[in-house]
Amino acid sequence: MRTDDFDFELPEHLIAQHPPAQRGGSRLLHVGPAGMSDRMFSDLPQLLRAGDLLVLNDTRVLKARLFGQKASGGQVEVMVERVLDEHEVLAQVRASKSPKTGSTFKVADAVEVSVLGRRDEFFHLRFEGDAPVEAVLERYGKLPLPPYITHAAGEEDEERYQTVFAREQGAVAAPTAGLHFDEAMLDNLREQGVEVATVTLHVGAGTFKPVRADRVADHVMHSERYTVPQATVDAIALAKANGGRVVSVGTTSLRALESAAAGGELKAGSGETNIFITPGYRFKVVDVLLTNFHLPRSTLLMLVCAFGGMDDLLQAYRHAVEQNYRFFSYGDAMLIQRKPD
Repeated sequence: MRTDDFDFELPEHLIAQHPPAQRGGSRLLHVGPAGMSDRMFSDLPQLLRAGDLLVLNDTRVLKARLFGQKASGGQVEVMVERVLDEHEVLAQVRASKSPKTGSTFKVADAVEVSVLGRRDEFFHLRFEGDAPVEAVLERYGKLPLPPYITHAAGEEDEERYQTVFAREQGAVAAPTAGLHFDEAMLDNLREQGVEVATVTLHVGAGTFKPVRADRVADHVMHSERYTVPQATVDAIALAKANGGRVVSVGTTSLRALESAAAGGELKAGSGETNIFITPGYRFKVVDVLLTNFHLPRSTLLMLVCAFGGMDDLLQAYRHAVEQNYRFFSYGDAMLIQRKPD
């Protein structure tokens, strides 16, 4: 396969810059064996049934963007990618000249940061002082909105770029399919017999990177941390035994589940995953996928094409453009039934 096979024309005005007025106010494109239907997200309970299991990613987005200054006066922007421990992180650093190992700079005119070295494209940094990294980020950091959102993070984003079920700190991007849910929708689904379980996958900045290799097979996938609890493994086994479907809320939940089943059987645990799902992949766990609309030439578009069938999904994307669906993080949603192998 070639990366160009996953390209499409996307008018800029379809890139959602703000969330809808209310959570759950988005449109929903349903894609399944009977074809496509244009719905609203509020129709989701009609498309699920008692015994289905909804799997949510409970990661919470860090205030990962910090601004600072070198001793020379030069400006520095830090984008934390991963918290390693109470004081150390991996981060992207933007400056007129890249900081050298052994140098220091200050963020927010308050906290000294030491450059310990490099790990691939990231800098290994240490935040000096008594305060742990997460406290520094919470006090001085800014929410890291995706690169295609043109405004700086404001009060609206502080609330709406987190899911209502976010619990585990560690992501630098939201699991955006989950942004559509409010507590009322979750309660409604539970009342009709849909069970709910969680996984954690801390979304990294690599999720936004287009595939630049000409051949899909030449792309090197980024790595992310995930946890699948035993309670979720048990809930999946029970749902499948009773004829229910596993409904993944987002590609991140799907990647966590499929990674945990890489050996053929779903197992609880934590680890690193760089799973790269492209057409031809045989899904082991997930039956239905709720997801947003993804970037052209992206690994996530390749994943949904693998899940719902390449021809059907690319046709669905063309339909979405023609019907003015809103794209990306703050945009509309798709509900995709897995195409049989």
